[in-house]
This record gives sequence, C-alpha cells and structure tokens, in this order.
Amino acid sequence: MTTLSETPIGRLRWAVADSRTLTVRALLHWARRPGDLAVGLLFPVMVVLMMGYVFGGQMDVPGGGGYRAFIVPGMFAMTMVFGVETTFAAIAADAARGVTDRFRAMPAASSAVIVGRGAADLLYSAASLAVMAGCGLLIGWRAHDGAARALAAFGLLLLLRFALVWVGVYLGLLAKGPESVTAVQILVWPIGFLSSALVAPDTMPGWLGAAAEWNPMSATVTACRDLFGAPVPDGGSWAAQHAALMAVAWPLLITAVFFPLAVRRYRALGR
Repeated sequence: MTTLSETPIGRLRWAVADSRTLTVRALLHWARRPGDLAVGLLFPVMVVLMMGYVFGGQMDVPGGGGYRAFIVPGMFAMTMVFGVETTFAAIAADAARGVTDRFRAMPAASSAVIVGRGAADLLYSAASLAVMAGCGLLIGWRAHDGAARALAAFGLLLLLRFALVWVGVYLGLLAKGPESVTAVQILVWPIGFLSSALVAPDTMPGWLGAAAEWNPMSATVTACRDLFGAPVPDGGSWAAQHAALMAVAWPLLITAVFFPLAVRRYRALGR
C-alpha cells in the first residue's frame, strides 16, 4: 500500500515542511546574534553614504542626471551579488562543523537544507534592501515613476539574489571550510565592479564595456534604474537595449544551472 509520503504530493509537502523548519533555524541563529545582524545591515548603509557623499560630487553621469540617483540602484545590486559570500560562508561552516552530515542522517528531504538556507538568505537580503532604501531616501534618492515600478525593481533585485543563492550554496558545498571565502571574493568582486553599477560601460575601453553590458548584474542595474526613473546611460549592445528581459533571463538561467548542481552535490557528500 502506498503511503501519503510516497506520493509526489506527499513528498512535496514533506520537502516544504522540512525547508520551513530549516529556514526558521537560520533566522533563529540571526536572532541570537543581533550584533552580527546589525553589522551586516549597516555595512551596505556605510557604502551608500560613502558613494553618495564622498564620490557623488565628483562624478558625471553620461546623459545627465545626479550621481546619487545613478549610484543607489547600483549599490542595491552590488549588495545582492556580494550576498554570495554570506551564503557560501554559512554553508561551508555547517559542512565543516558536521552540521550538514547530521542533517543528511535525518529523515529529511534532500533539498530542504539548501532551500531552507536559500529562503533565509533571501529574507535577509530583503531586509538589507529595505535598510538601504531608507538610507537612499535620506541622501536624496527617490523612485520617481511610482510604487508599482519601484516594487518591480526590488523584485528584479531579489530575483538576482535568489539565483545567486544557489551559486553560493554549490560553492559552499565544494569548499573545505569557510576560510575559502577568499576564493569566492576573487570570483564575485570582479563581477560586481565589471558592470554598470558604479560607472557607465561606455566610459570603459570598448571590449571591457561590451563585457560589462553583458554582465548579469548590469542587466539588473539598468532595468532597475529605468524602473526607478534614474539616469540610464545609453548602451550599444543588444543586452543593454533589452535590459529588462535580460534581468529576468539571466537569473532564471543561473538558477536552472546551479540549483540542480547544488542538490546533486549535497546528495553526493560523504560518498
């Protein structure tokens, strides 16, 4: 006789329940370490203030417009990309301490550990965006085209973060320990800076600007600037001219590649 847990619907319910439990576990860890949480949320605020006040008066935006309106969407996206390091460190630390092995020994859905981690990191990223948006409003940034378009922009930012969660999970499961985060930084920081987040790609050498325009982060930044009503430098590539489409397509492609890889890697641990 087939039990409910052996049916597709039963297995899905089981996976959702396990994922919810592990999401709550991660959130409780943050609640027990409010200092770490505060520092994590204040860092992007510091970056926004530094870029807005230290560099804001020295930078010209191609096509006109204020640099603060230009830079704030870029800093939103930078925070989403740098979140890969947070996911990586958490997954690698659990693996190094044997926590992941204990989870694997439990009768839990194999996807629940990484889905729970991903959901918690997405909630943390949403909180970071809220704090950064508040800081941006204080320094004069505004979403000029209405609440609906602003919410769409925040949705694109979280979609990018959602995709990069699985990159962080996969790399964390490959790593020997959280100290390997330096290798992730070597990967992530060029992606963050070789984009349209801080400067317009047409100010770069031709080949470098073309690479920046095809950067997944640039697609999200450009689409968000348009949705917020911020200055959007003209781009010559197909990717720059269809930024909204690419801001959806890139995260879906990254998720389609790295989520199965992360699940497969988790199942292969200890073999």
